[in-house]
Amino acid sequence: MDAVTSSNGESTIEFRVRYAETDQMGVVYHANYLIWCEIGRTDLIRQLGTSYADLERGGVSLAVIDASVRYHSAARYDDLIRVRTTVTDVRSRTVTFDYRIEDATTGLRLASATTTLASLNREGKLVELPAQIRRVLEVARG
Repeated sequence: MDAVTSSNGESTIEFRVRYAETDQMGVVYHANYLIWCEIGRTDLIRQLGTSYADLERGGVSLAVIDASVRYHSAARYDDLIRVRTTVTDVRSRTVTFDYRIEDATTGLRLASATTTLASLNREGKLVELPAQIRRVLEVARG
């Protein structure tokens, strides 16, 4: 996988569709787009200077509390996929990411998605985002 974060806080990552991600018709199974969103999101957080693993070692987990995907076109086995991820909202306890999933060869939009994640402590209770992470996410949001 190749990843690049632009100066505007957008993470871009590219990878090929694996055979296991397709259905009997050779089309990417719909739930895999959410996995691709996770790849984009974790890459963006890493490129902003931390990782999910670091967050969890610090006692905070980010749990998806809302997700939506709009499918525009089908991806198929061996297509080169590009996931563009941006931070669109940061609150005291939640962060929202937007995704544009496209064919990296043609630029054709395959899906648009949004996820909202909540900050949880080790006991699974809602807590404020760590101040440092919140600041970094706010800067990335612009």
